[in-house]
Amino acid sequence: MKLELKKEHWGHYLKLMRFDKPIGTFLLLWPTLWALWIAAEGVPNGWVFVVFVLGVFLMRSAGCIINDYADRDFDAHVSRTRTRPLAQNLVTTDEALTLFAVLVFMALLLVLTLNWLTIGLSVVALLLASTYPFMKRYTYYPQVVLGAAFSWGIPMAFAAIQDTVPIITWLIYVATLLWVLAYDTLYGMVDREDDLKLGLKSTAILFGDMDLMLITAIQAMFIFGMLLLGQQLELSFYYYLGWLAAVGLITRQVWRCRTRNPKECFNAFLNNNYVGLAFFLGLVCHYWFGA
Repeated sequence: MKLELKKEHWGHYLKLMRFDKPIGTFLLLWPTLWALWIAAEGVPNGWVFVVFVLGVFLMRSAGCIINDYADRDFDAHVSRTRTRPLAQNLVTTDEALTLFAVLVFMALLLVLTLNWLTIGLSVVALLLASTYPFMKRYTYYPQVVLGAAFSWGIPMAFAAIQDTVPIITWLIYVATLLWVLAYDTLYGMVDREDDLKLGLKSTAILFGDMDLMLITAIQAMFIFGMLLLGQQLELSFYYYLGWLAAVGLITRQVWRCRTRNPKECFNAFLNNNYVGLAFFLGLVCHYWFGA
């Protein structure tokens, strides 16, 4: 493998990192910020905040690259992904793997400034990010693996702030995993027909005609988990305002997808950015005004 990045290809590299599509970064960031604020009972340490925000960006970008590397033989046959740089041979696989390694190394340098528990947990984060893209070939549950990966910033945040991972961490973790499972199944519904032709697997395919009913049930469990979180932590009225906003947003998502129109399913997926924001604002206001 030739380890080289070409300066004339930086536009393609940024597209490979989904720099022009930050939705994934935000969806990864919100649960991490929830955990940071809860662990610190307010505004977290400045350097820890910087490490996690930059780490989210770097690892999401690295995840996109390894995802496109894994799917390089499929993306050209899927309408939504056929313009990706690897699918169009605008960058080589060697360039993609080199960029992946650079981003992971930068994330490692950041996490090495934190405590040993956080460093140890970061190894799991890398394993989850690296294995998820290959799951759709072997299991109908790649969305569960993605949920595990996107939620792993939560125990890392508690470890960085408190140097321990308390039990409440796992309530947030499971709730977030359910949330990711639901919204990524909506995302999978966009590509379902193409994935079926290519022999790929997803929860969108597994759920079949029961997709919306099961997504609604999973979202309901997520919402219940976040309600239980508020009760366990004795959060104030401000948190529940965010919770109510999230309930309204999720209800609207399911309604918009009732016809299973791919565009509406994709827009519903994107709308989860506001669900994450609603909970974050609720937490910020609680610790600012209500704690």
